[in-house]
Amino acid sequence: MVILPRFVVQLHDATTLHFDFRLQSGDVLRSWAVPKGPSLDPAIRRLAVPVEDHSLSAGEFEGVHEGHRRGSGAVIIWDEGTADIVRDEPGHLKFILDGRKLSGGFALTRTGEKRWILVKVRDTDARPGSDIVAERPESIRSGKTWQELRDPPGDSPAGILAE
Repeated sequence: MVILPRFVVQLHDATTLHFDFRLQSGDVLRSWAVPKGPSLDPAIRRLAVPVEDHSLSAGEFEGVHEGHRRGSGAVIIWDEGTADIVRDEPGHLKFILDGRKLSGGFALTRTGEKRWILVKVRDTDARPGSDIVAERPESIRSGKTWQELRDPPGDSPAGILAE
């Protein structure tokens, strides 16, 4: 039995709200910050800024990072699954994802020193005209949005007054 590497997409409220797109490579997660999130529309190109590799355990985190200096620190696991790396060359990655929200072929192509572009391949999983980020904002693990994770019921002034 072949065990495929995994991928995880975390939605993170830090300095700016962004998606952390992570692909397993050996015992680390190669990582890119994708400000607008992935798309299932092959016509949409998403900026992907490479960031440092992360441990495999970092891809398991959903919660609120305490002591965050900017943003709330809230992180949800927006999607996850397996990733079959089809092509891995300097400046170009092509892979097939099998997640709950993202599936089919995708590619990451370097366009500058700190600039890559993430695109959906035209295949049977492509959804032209769709916006998966707006359609499915919730965590695939908890079902919560990042805002619900940040502001649990009872923690807000309105929740306290309602008791």
